[in-house]
Amino acid sequence: MLNILDYEKASQALLEPSASDYYKSGAMDEHTLADNTDAFRRIKLLPRVLNDVSNVNISTRLATLTVDSPLIISPTAFLGMAHPDGELAVARAASASNNIMICSTMANQPIEDVTTSTQSSVWFQLYVYKDKEATLALIERAKNAGCKAIVITVDAPFLGQREQDVRNQFQLPDRLHMSNLHALGHRKLPDKTGHSGLSHYFDELINKSLTWRDIRWIKEHAGLPIYLKGILHPKDAQLAIEHGVDGIIVSNHGGRQLDTSVASIDALPAISKAVNKQIPIILDGGIRRGTDILKALALGAQCVGIGRPVIWGLSHSGQQGVEDILTILQSELKLVMALAGCASISDINAGLIADL
Repeated sequence: MLNILDYEKASQALLEPSASDYYKSGAMDEHTLADNTDAFRRIKLLPRVLNDVSNVNISTRLATLTVDSPLIISPTAFLGMAHPDGELAVARAASASNNIMICSTMANQPIEDVTTSTQSSVWFQLYVYKDKEATLALIERAKNAGCKAIVITVDAPFLGQREQDVRNQFQLPDRLHMSNLHALGHRKLPDKTGHSGLSHYFDELINKSLTWRDIRWIKEHAGLPIYLKGILHPKDAQLAIEHGVDGIIVSNHGGRQLDTSVASIDALPAISKAVNKQIPIILDGGIRRGTDILKALALGAQCVGIGRPVIWGLSHSGQQGVEDILTILQSELKLVMALAGCASISDINAGLIADL
């Protein structure tokens, strides 16, 4: 198991077919899903030489936090399908490597159990519901559990058409439920013939009238830093700053929402220019190698998020598998930084990107 792709191949034989399809699929023809990784290959590095790289340091400052590497664990629903320990194994792996974990609203383990199983910072990913009181209750629960930030997913008023899930009529296995939504009466996904249960859930419950005014309202009530996940347009990045958002995640939802939308890394340069270092930028979507991380940092991100690679490590060997995924990416990043002439994260800049 030398690299992330080795874990991807191994996970396919270990996951149930419906779970495998859920994790790996994208929207419609999956053009954006493929482009998230292909876009990194199109970007070429322009390394510097004769710099002292005998001691490469990848520790990173993100807002008020210092983490061991510029890696964040992106929110992924239903990790219990990959391993019995699910989110708890991922939280423990994050603790072992001092990385931030963003826990999904639709986790299989209660947020209180996730936060108590790790010494690392846990952020809570939030879908905003039609029921405002339910939304506030989730925020308060996350806050009481010790979460350090709220990450609002803003690119999913409806669920993208994930045709694999529709064909499978995707449902959670009977042994699993949505622990964070149990008290709100949404323990299981709706069961409707001919539909993905998750898609039907979004249709019925998620707030489709969400606007910037609601983001400001949430920030006023949360009492925690607010990040927006799903930003691809530089004008939305500017609006996020105007509405007091503390950070953004440049993301196309892993290619699972609007097919043929721009790859995350291709959206990053214009967003970085618009933000102009006023708030932190995190990028997720398509990170598979240390070179991908280096390119994202050079183009303006402070950190990158990883989602599917975490699932592959988790399904392979639980907590240890996730730790191995993080170790591989951190080791690769150190190597490629050294080969590019960078001894620290602060040495990485746009000059490393050819033809920029």
